Amino acid sequence: MPDALASAINLVTSGDPELGRIVLLSLRVTLSALLMAALIGLPLGAFLAISRFSGRGVLVVILNALMGFPPVVAGLLIYLLLSRSGPLGALGMLFTPGAMIVAQTVLILPIIISLTRQVIEDLWADYEEQLRSLGSSRLRAVPTLLWDGRYSLITALLAGFGRATAEVGAVMIVGGNIAGYTRTMTTAIALETSKGDLALALALGMILMTLTLALNAGAFGTAKLAQRIGG
Repeated sequence: MPDALASAINLVTSGDPELGRIVLLSLRVTLSALLMAALIGLPLGAFLAISRFSGRGVLVVILNALMGFPPVVAGLLIYLLLSRSGPLGALGMLFTPGAMIVAQTVLILPIIISLTRQVIEDLWADYEEQLRSLGSSRLRAVPTLLWDGRYSLITALLAGFGRATAEVGAVMIVGGNIAGYTRTMTTAIALETSKGDLALALALGMILMTLTLALNAGAFGTAKLAQRIGG
């Protein structure tokens, strides 16, 4: 164990090229999925928060349940869609980074929609009369509410990032864990651990934890600073 840890530290500090490729691909896939989920999930969550329609309660329950969507099930469903005989097989996305982005987006989208709905629902309860008195419709109120709840919504995005960056099952099913092409930090950790190469697995684990802590600390500090500046 001490030898493996020393080797892991050496891999990190020496700038191992294979390690760098895995880390960069992981960041590209995860941040792309987070961007897509944010663009879709934030407005949808806000719209769901202030809308009243038949079946809304059922939809909220389903979205809350999907926050714990088993990754291997999500991976299997996306695999069936993207496989050669599937309805989207003509796109040729299976075993590519694009398929991994889709898988992570599907997994974190319910989290971002559900947490956004909760944040905006609370804001709407406070600001509804004021916005209506200014002539704002429910639809026109969405951008205002999203902007006002931006600091709380950072937490929703971080929750999505945490789920995406720790994901293994779905991305392995649709990505294939191909060296130099679709191998991410989490799939590489699983593979190297099974092979007994604990040095590389530990090095990737240390980088993954460091990135997660740095991003959360940065987002927390930015939110606090913005709140202080904004009064």
